[in-house]
Amino acid sequence: MKIAVLGTGMVGQALAGRLAQLGHEVKVGTRDVAATLARTDPDGMGNPPYSRWAQAHPQVGLTTFAEAVADAELLVNATSGAVSLDALAAAGAEQLAGKVLLDIANPLDFSRGFPPSLFVSDTDSLGERIQAAYPELKVVKALNTLTAELMVDAKALAGGEHSVFVAGNDADAKRTVTELLESFGHADIIDLGDITGARGVEMLLPVWLRLMGTLNTPRFQFKIVR
Repeated sequence: MKIAVLGTGMVGQALAGRLAQLGHEVKVGTRDVAATLARTDPDGMGNPPYSRWAQAHPQVGLTTFAEAVADAELLVNATSGAVSLDALAAAGAEQLAGKVLLDIANPLDFSRGFPPSLFVSDTDSLGERIQAAYPELKVVKALNTLTAELMVDAKALAGGEHSVFVAGNDADAKRTVTELLESFGHADIIDLGDITGARGVEMLLPVWLRLMGTLNTPRFQFKIVR
């Protein structure tokens, strides 16, 4: 499948690398290709620059948001939630229409430091805002409650068998995303219904961030026990 991953950070890198490993044709989209490749310093989390990752993954192309989504069958929003709508606008509404978007982004607000708050919650969500802005785009919220490593490899966590969630308005789009999650090794995939289900999983982030600080690791995930 032709897949466009929007975002060059650790989440975008993890998704693009794993998807390419699974045999998909992957392009990574960024706002400014030259600027992205020119960065040599680690990001704010200490992760190496995209250019170093790209050298180890020559099969994954880097291009603009618009060029990445042009012929893609599936899109992955791995941008920071604060710029997700801008990134999709740069891709172009006409090129988004009718496509499936796996939305991983979280509406995190770092304006008052760490831990961040949410810039949308309760009666709305980032997933819903994306869907409202692009009604012909088939938005599916998933994977936003895991660290990048666990998103793409469910077995990376010893004793795994954790739960992941999907929410979206289009049943076929959710099936497409579910099959992708299964290819990453996820088995307990819980359908939360329409895109309003994004509210709940996005509001798990304050709990997730506190747990990361308490456990001193991002390598954990929720498990729904029936």
